[in-house]
Amino acid sequence: MELPLNKINDEVFIASDEIVHFGSREVDFIRECALQNQRGRARICAHKEPTDSLHEMLIGIRSDSYIRPHRHEKKIESFHLVEGSADIVILNDDGDISDVIELGPDRNFYYRLDIPRYHTLLINSPVLVIHEITNGPFDPTQSDFASFSPPEGASAAIDYIEQMRLQVKSWKNKHIG
Repeated sequence: MELPLNKINDEVFIASDEIVHFGSREVDFIRECALQNQRGRARICAHKEPTDSLHEMLIGIRSDSYIRPHRHEKKIESFHLVEGSADIVILNDDGDISDVIELGPDRNFYYRLDIPRYHTLLINSPVLVIHEITNGPFDPTQSDFASFSPPEGASAAIDYIEQMRLQVKSWKNKHIG
């Protein structure tokens, strides 16, 4: 049976049912899309329009996907873990780690950020699947990308991710034990 989705592009799908519900079929679908997608991520939007006041998405992110550190001045975001594991890395204005939230089995399954702090994700499983909730409307200019990080698509992004993984490991050894 085909999923009731409207395809916007290879990364974005919108649930077309009047009453939206996600189960294992949608999780399998979004995981496969993330694995095959060039940027290593895909989402199913439960909201219908970018202008909606509440945005809910089922998101799959591949482990090699680079989520450039960014912050939102007037946004709240929360993640509920569906599958996989990741470290949410909170950074200060200089790019130093101020906190790491571990998502995964026997770890945290929920995260919420409602202050404008730089953050990124390091995916520790082949694919992370989360349910994200944030306030709309969607406006890409509301994301403030950290000047201390390379742009998405830059060759330096791979090195940046690897360095961040080493820094997170060191931070965890000091703070989490």
